[in-house]
Amino acid sequence: MAGGARSGSGRKRIKIDLAELEKLCSLQCTDEEVASFFGVSPRTIERRKKQPGFAEAMARGKARGRLSLRRSLWGLAVKGNPAANIFLSKNLLGYKDVLSNEHSGPDGGPIQVSVLEALHRRRNQLAEQRKLNEAAIQAPANKPKAQV
Repeated sequence: MAGGARSGSGRKRIKIDLAELEKLCSLQCTDEEVASFFGVSPRTIERRKKQPGFAEAMARGKARGRLSLRRSLWGLAVKGNPAANIFLSKNLLGYKDVLSNEHSGPDGGPIQVSVLEALHRRRNQLAEQRKLNEAAIQAPANKPKAQV
């Protein structure tokens, strides 16, 4: 699809080296990064992905990059790295962190809740607060304040 209405017109097709493309994809580069490396627009990369050879080179590179990362992670786990071991255990062996937020009463039974007791406690708290407020209001206004 090179050229315009006249033969040879339009922008010339930019050569993208598939070996370089594969190396970039092994580093898990985005389409924008690949485009920047080759000096083309991301749209060019998107269009070229539709070509079998181009798409295969990208897929091979991405797979090689994942394999390299897996090899590195496995090496860390074998050397005893706790984070690598935990990650692989969760992802390969199905381990998971379990948090129990369940509360229970005596002997594992339900928690007894008495609304009536709670209302009485709150009523007593309010009565105490009312007494304190009344005492503060009735305190003599001309009482000298303490110096700080």
